[in-house]
Amino acid sequence: MAAWSPAAAAPLLRGSRGLPFYYVHRMFASQTEGELKVTQILKEKFPRATAIKVTDISGGCGAMYEIKIESEEFKEKRTVQQHQMVNQALKEEIKSMHGLRIFTSVPKH
Repeated sequence: MAAWSPAAAAPLLRGSRGLPFYYVHRMFASQTEGELKVTQILKEKFPRATAIKVTDISGGCGAMYEIKIESEEFKEKRTVQQHQMVNQALKEEIKSMHGLRIFTSVPKH
């Protein structure tokens, strides 16, 4: 019998289309508790937002999030100012995070 190795086990741990199981599961799963909490805070802080997407990119433990937010509140502000606004809105939650990826934009009319 061959020895176990991660390379040999990889096909068993893959879901449909060759994606790792975690990603296949997340394609169909609802938001995590952390994602919902961050989304709710951003909706309250940016009421004119036309799109908010929060994704836990830490594997589900809530240590790192990717945030994409489109809002009129960012109009005529530099990118660094837009990101500062998001950081300020999440200042309490950020204390327990390892990292945050922020993508901001202004709606195109």
